[in-house]
Amino acid sequence: MSELAIFNWSGGKDSALALYHTLRNPDFKVRKLLTSINSETDRISMHGVRLSLLQKQAELIGLPLSLLSLPGEISMADYDKLMSDQMNQIMSEGIMTSIFGDIFLEDLKNYREQRLSEVGLKGYFPLWKRDTVELVHEFIDLGFRTIVVSVDGSKLDKSFVGREIDQSFLDDLPPGIDPCGENGEFHSFVFDGPIFNKPVPFRRGEVVGKDYKLSKETGETVTYWFQDLI
Repeated sequence: MSELAIFNWSGGKDSALALYHTLRNPDFKVRKLLTSINSETDRISMHGVRLSLLQKQAELIGLPLSLLSLPGEISMADYDKLMSDQMNQIMSEGIMTSIFGDIFLEDLKNYREQRLSEVGLKGYFPLWKRDTVELVHEFIDLGFRTIVVSVDGSKLDKSFVGREIDQSFLDDLPPGIDPCGENGEFHSFVFDGPIFNKPVPFRRGEVVGKDYKLSKETGETVTYWFQDLI
Protein backbone atom coordinates (compact mmCIF):
# COMPACT_ATOMS: atom_id res chain seq x y z
CA MET A 1 0.00 0.00 0.00
CA SER A 2 1.36 3.44 -0.94
CA GLU A 3 2.33 5.81 1.85
CA LEU A 4 0.66 9.21 1.84
CA ALA A 5 3.15 12.03 1.29
CA ILE A 6 3.42 15.78 0.89
CA PHE A 7 5.84 17.22 -1.64
CA ASN A 8 7.84 20.36 -0.81
CA TRP A 9 7.50 22.24 -4.08
CA SER A 10 9.78 25.18 -4.96
CA GLY A 11 8.64 25.51 -8.57
CA GLY A 12 12.19 24.90 -9.81
CA LYS A 13 13.93 22.18 -11.76
CA ASP A 14 15.25 19.98 -8.94
CA SER A 15 11.81 20.02 -7.37
CA ALA A 16 10.22 19.08 -10.70
CA LEU A 17 12.62 16.20 -11.33
CA ALA A 18 12.18 14.88 -7.77
CA LEU A 19 8.39 15.05 -8.16
CA TYR A 20 8.62 13.24 -11.51
CA HIS A 21 10.44 10.33 -9.87
CA THR A 22 8.17 10.33 -6.81
CA LEU A 23 5.01 10.15 -8.94
CA ARG A 24 6.48 7.06 -10.63
CA ASN A 25 7.35 5.43 -7.29
CA PRO A 26 4.56 3.04 -6.14
CA ASP A 27 5.72 3.39 -2.52
CA PHE A 28 4.27 6.91 -2.30
CA LYS A 29 1.04 8.70 -3.08
CA VAL A 30 1.54 12.47 -3.19
CA ARG A 31 -1.53 14.17 -1.72
CA LYS A 32 -0.48 17.80 -2.14
CA LEU A 33 2.29 20.29 -2.85
CA LEU A 34 3.62 22.60 -0.11
CA THR A 35 5.33 25.90 -0.93
CA SER A 36 6.62 28.73 1.26
CA ILE A 37 5.66 32.19 0.07
CA ASN A 38 6.54 35.70 1.19
CA SER A 39 3.31 37.12 2.64
CA GLU A 40 4.43 40.69 1.90
CA THR A 41 5.01 40.15 -1.82
CA ASP A 42 2.86 37.07 -2.62
CA ARG A 43 5.85 35.45 -4.26
CA ILE A 44 7.75 32.20 -3.74
CA SER A 45 10.44 32.68 -1.10
CA MET A 46 13.95 33.02 -2.66
CA HIS A 47 12.68 32.49 -6.22
CA GLY A 48 10.57 35.64 -6.49
CA VAL A 49 7.93 33.92 -8.66
CA ARG A 50 4.39 35.29 -8.43
CA LEU A 51 1.79 33.30 -6.50
CA SER A 52 -0.47 33.24 -9.57
CA LEU A 53 2.18 31.33 -11.55
CA LEU A 54 2.79 28.92 -8.67
CA GLN A 55 -0.95 28.22 -8.58
CA LYS A 56 -0.94 27.64 -12.34
CA GLN A 57 1.91 25.13 -11.97
CA ALA A 58 -0.06 23.16 -9.37
CA GLU A 59 -3.21 23.27 -11.49
CA LEU A 60 -1.40 21.90 -14.55
CA ILE A 61 0.37 19.23 -12.47
CA GLY A 62 -3.00 18.24 -11.05
CA LEU A 63 -2.18 18.35 -7.34
CA PRO A 64 -3.66 20.53 -4.57
CA LEU A 65 -1.42 23.34 -3.31
CA SER A 66 -0.87 24.28 0.35
CA LEU A 67 0.91 27.52 1.23
CA LEU A 68 3.16 28.33 4.18
CA SER A 69 2.93 32.10 4.43
CA LEU A 70 6.05 33.75 5.89
CA PRO A 71 6.82 37.41 6.61
CA GLY A 72 9.65 39.07 4.68
CA GLU A 73 11.99 38.86 7.68
CA ILE A 74 11.62 36.01 10.15
CA SER A 75 13.79 34.49 12.88
CA MET A 76 14.71 30.82 12.73
CA ALA A 77 12.73 30.23 15.94
CA ASP A 78 9.58 31.71 14.43
CA TYR A 79 10.16 29.82 11.18
CA ASP A 80 10.55 26.54 13.07
CA LYS A 81 7.32 27.21 14.99
CA LEU A 82 5.33 27.94 11.80
CA MET A 83 6.78 24.87 10.09
CA SER A 84 6.05 22.67 13.12
CA ASP A 85 2.43 23.82 13.14
CA GLN A 86 2.21 23.06 9.41
CA MET A 87 3.68 19.58 9.86
CA ASN A 88 1.26 18.76 12.68
CA GLN A 89 -1.62 19.75 10.41
CA ILE A 90 -0.19 17.52 7.68
CA MET A 91 0.04 14.55 10.06
CA SER A 92 -3.59 15.04 11.08
CA GLU A 93 -4.48 14.30 7.44
CA GLY A 94 -2.77 10.89 7.59
CA ILE A 95 0.36 12.02 5.76
CA MET A 96 3.56 10.46 7.15
CA THR A 97 6.29 11.45 4.66
CA SER A 98 7.62 14.80 3.51
CA ILE A 99 9.50 14.77 0.19
CA PHE A 100 12.27 17.16 -0.89
CA GLY A 101 14.40 17.79 -3.99
CA ASP A 102 17.70 18.29 -2.12
CA ILE A 103 20.79 16.80 -3.75
CA PHE A 104 23.93 17.13 -1.61
CA LEU A 105 23.67 19.78 1.13
CA GLU A 106 24.19 17.64 4.25
CA ASP A 107 23.43 20.39 6.78
CA LEU A 108 20.10 21.19 5.13
CA LYS A 109 19.08 17.54 4.93
CA ASN A 110 20.00 16.99 8.59
CA TYR A 111 18.02 20.07 9.60
CA ARG A 112 14.95 18.89 7.70
CA GLU A 113 15.12 15.36 9.13
CA GLN A 114 15.58 16.65 12.67
CA ARG A 115 12.57 18.96 12.45
CA LEU A 116 10.43 16.25 10.84
CA SER A 117 11.34 13.68 13.49
CA GLU A 118 10.24 16.10 16.22
CA VAL A 119 6.66 15.84 14.97
CA GLY A 120 6.82 12.19 13.88
CA LEU A 121 7.22 12.63 10.12
CA LYS A 122 9.77 10.96 7.84
CA GLY A 123 11.77 12.62 5.07
CA TYR A 124 12.38 11.24 1.57
CA PHE A 125 14.96 12.63 -0.86
CA PRO A 126 14.69 10.98 -4.31
CA LEU A 127 17.64 12.89 -5.83
CA TRP A 128 19.99 12.56 -2.87
CA LYS A 129 23.70 12.19 -3.73
CA ARG A 130 23.11 11.89 -7.45
CA ASP A 131 25.62 13.58 -9.75
CA THR A 132 24.36 17.06 -10.64
CA VAL A 133 25.73 16.95 -14.20
CA GLU A 134 23.81 13.74 -14.74
CA LEU A 135 20.69 15.21 -13.15
CA VAL A 136 20.55 18.38 -15.25
CA HIS A 137 20.98 16.37 -18.46
CA GLU A 138 18.29 13.92 -17.38
CA PHE A 139 16.01 16.89 -16.71
CA ILE A 140 16.56 18.28 -20.21
CA ASP A 141 16.35 14.88 -21.91
CA LEU A 142 12.98 14.16 -20.25
CA GLY A 143 11.57 17.25 -21.96
CA PHE A 144 11.43 19.58 -18.98
CA ARG A 145 11.85 23.30 -19.68
CA THR A 146 12.80 25.89 -17.09
CA ILE A 147 13.81 29.54 -16.95
CA VAL A 148 16.30 31.06 -14.49
CA VAL A 149 14.39 33.49 -12.27
CA SER A 150 17.03 34.49 -9.72
CA VAL A 151 20.81 34.68 -9.67
CA ASP A 152 23.28 35.28 -6.84
CA GLY A 153 25.25 38.18 -8.27
CA SER A 154 28.35 37.24 -6.29
CA LYS A 155 28.52 33.93 -8.16
CA LEU A 156 26.98 34.58 -11.59
CA ASP A 157 26.67 37.51 -13.96
CA LYS A 158 23.32 39.27 -14.40
CA SER A 159 23.19 37.96 -17.98
CA PHE A 160 22.29 34.46 -16.73
CA VAL A 161 18.96 35.50 -15.24
CA GLY A 162 16.02 35.09 -17.62
CA ARG A 163 17.73 32.38 -19.67
CA GLU A 164 16.30 28.94 -20.30
CA ILE A 165 18.44 26.12 -18.93
CA ASP A 166 19.68 24.20 -21.96
CA GLN A 167 23.04 23.00 -23.24
CA SER A 168 24.05 26.53 -24.22
CA PHE A 169 23.34 27.74 -20.68
CA LEU A 170 25.38 24.88 -19.20
CA ASP A 171 28.27 25.57 -21.58
CA ASP A 172 28.37 29.20 -20.44
CA LEU A 173 28.53 28.46 -16.69
CA PRO A 174 31.85 29.53 -15.14
CA PRO A 175 34.08 26.92 -13.48
CA GLY A 176 32.99 26.02 -9.96
CA ILE A 177 29.29 26.73 -10.52
CA ASP A 178 27.10 23.71 -9.85
CA PRO A 179 25.01 22.91 -12.96
CA CYS A 180 21.93 22.44 -10.75
CA GLY A 181 22.63 25.59 -8.72
CA GLU A 182 22.66 23.43 -5.58
CA ASN A 183 24.87 25.95 -3.76
CA GLY A 184 22.32 28.71 -4.29
CA GLU A 185 23.92 30.12 -7.45
CA PHE A 186 20.56 30.33 -9.24
CA HIS A 187 16.90 29.32 -9.00
CA SER A 188 14.45 28.48 -11.75
CA PHE A 189 10.79 28.22 -12.73
CA VAL A 190 9.70 25.06 -14.57
CA PHE A 191 7.03 25.72 -17.17
CA ASP A 192 6.86 22.51 -19.21
CA GLY A 193 7.63 18.81 -18.97
CA PRO A 194 6.19 15.33 -18.37
CA ILE A 195 4.52 16.22 -15.04
CA PHE A 196 2.38 18.98 -16.65
CA ASN A 197 -0.84 18.56 -18.60
CA LYS A 198 0.30 21.44 -20.84
CA PRO A 199 2.90 24.25 -20.64
CA VAL A 200 2.46 26.98 -18.03
CA PRO A 201 1.75 30.26 -19.88
CA PHE A 202 3.90 33.26 -18.92
CA ARG A 203 5.87 36.14 -20.35
CA ARG A 204 9.05 37.83 -19.20
CA GLY A 205 8.76 41.10 -17.32
CA GLU A 206 11.61 43.28 -16.08
CA VAL A 207 14.89 42.22 -14.49
CA VAL A 208 15.31 43.67 -10.99
CA GLY A 209 18.37 43.77 -8.73
CA LYS A 210 17.94 43.59 -4.96
CA ASP A 211 20.68 44.04 -2.35
CA TYR A 212 20.75 41.83 0.74
CA LYS A 213 22.96 42.29 3.81
CA LEU A 214 25.43 39.49 4.41
CA SER A 215 26.61 40.95 7.71
CA LYS A 216 25.14 43.54 10.04
CA GLU A 217 28.61 44.11 11.51
CA THR A 218 30.43 44.90 8.27
CA GLY A 219 27.48 46.10 6.20
CA GLU A 220 28.61 43.81 3.36
CA THR A 221 25.87 43.18 0.81
CA VAL A 222 25.21 40.90 -2.14
CA THR A 223 23.05 41.69 -5.16
CA TYR A 224 20.53 39.15 -6.39
CA TRP A 225 19.05 39.51 -9.87
CA PHE A 226 15.42 38.53 -10.43
CA GLN A 227 13.61 37.89 -13.69
CA ASP A 228 9.98 38.83 -13.16
CA LEU A 229 7.52 36.47 -14.85
CA ILE A 230 3.98 37.59 -15.64
